[in-house]
Amino acid sequence: MPRLQALPALSDNYIWTLSGDDGRALVVDPGEAAPVLAAIAAGLRPVAILLTHHHPDHIDGAATLLDHFDIPCIAPIDPRIGCATRRVADGDTFTIPELDLTFTTLEVHGHTSSHVAYHGAGLVFCGDTLFSLGCGRMFEGTPEQMLASLDRLAALPDPTRVCCGHEYTLANGTFASVVDPDNAALRERIVQARTARERGEPSVPSTIASERDCNPFLRVDTPAVRAAVEHHQGSPCADRVATFAALRGWKDDFRA
Repeated sequence: MPRLQALPALSDNYIWTLSGDDGRALVVDPGEAAPVLAAIAAGLRPVAILLTHHHPDHIDGAATLLDHFDIPCIAPIDPRIGCATRRVADGDTFTIPELDLTFTTLEVHGHTSSHVAYHGAGLVFCGDTLFSLGCGRMFEGTPEQMLASLDRLAALPDPTRVCCGHEYTLANGTFASVVDPDNAALRERIVQARTARERGEPSVPSTIASERDCNPFLRVDTPAVRAAVEHHQGSPCADRVATFAALRGWKDDFRA
């Protein structure tokens, strides 16, 4: 079983690596090169890079790594990602032969107009679309797009490990607790995350099953979340997209 590791980067990013026993590794969203170069000094051997979207905190280290290693760099179709050696779109599959792993590309637009996720090996590398207990801001997409993307991710198998791009769990949990205060699974997840962080460990990956139970952005169809949103805005929501849009707007303005 390949070893999954979250390398802390920048202020709160994670660069994901998935490596075999011999150190050969997949590197996901290297927002800076230094953490990966340190792992290389300790025995990591990159064999491919995956990029989920064009934001600098997810791609800025890729060019430096490609200067050191002649390896594929797989990315969505977006000219803003200039270092890509292969472009992928929705439904495209590819294999990392050194690790004998196959991934499927999922277009998950909303945070950006070209964001993708990579699903395989019991994992989903979802960048800034789905976070533990939260979701990304809609910088380039619409509520309809973002909710459809979250629905796609929520439909993945329960045990799928959610490898997101940032350490946001506790901050997201504070907001989620305001929206869904009677959710026992959410309270348990926050305790788990706090314990991990106190040990100096990442709070992620979570699982799709956990996110469906705890994450308010995957729970817009539940009476509790919808009622909380309607109470907050002081008016009914016309449909689930309107509920999601209001929930995301509430989070955008939320201060603990």
